[in-house]
Amino acid sequence: MSMSTSRRRLLFAAGLAVTLPAHAIDWGGILKGALGTPAGDAPAAPGGVDALSAADIDAGLKEALTRGTDGAVVQLGRRDGFFADPRLRIPLPPALQKAERAMRMLGMGGQADGLVLAMNRAAEAAVPEAKSLLIGAVREMTLEDARGILTGGETAATDFLRRKTEATLTERFTPLVKRHTDEIGLARQYNQYAAMAAQFALLDPRHARVEEYVAQQALGGLYTVIGEKEAAIRANPLQAGSALLRTVFGALSGR
Repeated sequence: MSMSTSRRRLLFAAGLAVTLPAHAIDWGGILKGALGTPAGDAPAAPGGVDALSAADIDAGLKEALTRGTDGAVVQLGRRDGFFADPRLRIPLPPALQKAERAMRMLGMGGQADGLVLAMNRAAEAAVPEAKSLLIGAVREMTLEDARGILTGGETAATDFLRRKTEATLTERFTPLVKRHTDEIGLARQYNQYAAMAAQFALLDPRHARVEEYVAQQALGGLYTVIGEKEAAIRANPLQAGSALLRTVFGALSGR
């Protein structure tokens, strides 16, 4: 029976020990060679997302959401932040939209336009006050499923944030919006418009309070823009300006 290659290598090494000083023999290299592992090569480390720690993923997601929140507040919390963006402009509530079409036909479109502008102005004024609420919610997030969120869709972290915080933030944000709607007389303006619509039998008098509607629409716009910021980071982590974001989101595509 022929002697195995590994055994011959070990016997050869033993023969070397007779003629060479012990310190001159690379026993580690010889044994690695005998076992078939190239001398000097370390085991390959896992790459990509698998190489990231849960702590890094958690920190990276929170940083992305914090940056997204900052950017969304700057974008929307200024004059025309909502009103000048057709995607995010707050329209009349659905209960009034049918009435709006009819009232425009009756030459009352100016009242509708003024109401839409006032609602958007109230949202733009209130948005900066939502920043601390959103950032606080981000910091308090517990991401047991952080790895799944990281490898989810392009707005997976924002979607997770929305599911976890929207109800609470709406409750806390609505009084802030109400203060601004009161300052500009929006509630009175809204109620007057609704009363006119009701006179034409175009509106059920049981309509939602305007501050609740504006708060919901404003937060919806904020989540939308935060998601866009997150998607941009995922698409190009090298331009994120943060070593942590480059590491965490770059691992998704090996960049």
